[in-house]
Amino acid sequence: GFDRVPGPDLPGFVAGSVTDRAALDRAMDGMECLVHLAATPDDADFLTELLPNNLLGVYHVLESARLAGVRRMILASSGQVNWWQGQRGELPVHPDDPPTPRSWYAATKLFLEGIGRSIAEVHGISVIVARLGWCPRTPDQCQEIADAEWAQDVYISPGDVGRFIACAVEAPDTVRHLVVYAAGRPRHRQHFDMTSARELLGFEPRD
Repeated sequence: GFDRVPGPDLPGFVAGSVTDRAALDRAMDGMECLVHLAATPDDADFLTELLPNNLLGVYHVLESARLAGVRRMILASSGQVNWWQGQRGELPVHPDDPPTPRSWYAATKLFLEGIGRSIAEVHGISVIVARLGWCPRTPDQCQEIADAEWAQDVYISPGDVGRFIACAVEAPDTVRHLVVYAAGRPRHRQHFDMTSARELLGFEPRD
């Protein structure tokens, strides 16, 4: 476990920032798999939040993991990298569709995806990029999802996030590089094509 504040009573838990390379190196020591979820999770000030957390932080986390000998990286991207197809109703959105990022936050996720592909090709590390749906963090976001049909179709519950990550961690070694969508069961219309998540990782949403 690694977070900015002390968390669960986990063996080897380290509190620190993704911009603190020494803390990251301590946390990464002996790890076989990285699950990278840390980021400023939506559009925010670029210079003070997105740049340090979503770009510089990505550099430090992935380099620390690579040098520690991590064998698999699971990188949390976002459905916002293909935002405008969905807004135009061009559904379902497929993992190999050309990116149409919503804004600066989504652009930082494309940076994450790009360097993930490079690491897989250059260093032979298994990299799974997860374009996650909307997992709400506040009561206001829950209400936004309740009020919008399209949002209900991209919602993913905390339980389904955990089940997806478990599938990605345990995926066969033959999965060398993969970009997949992960969301819940749609209420109205299939927004994301999750065929590869099901067939290659064994993920089936429950919620």
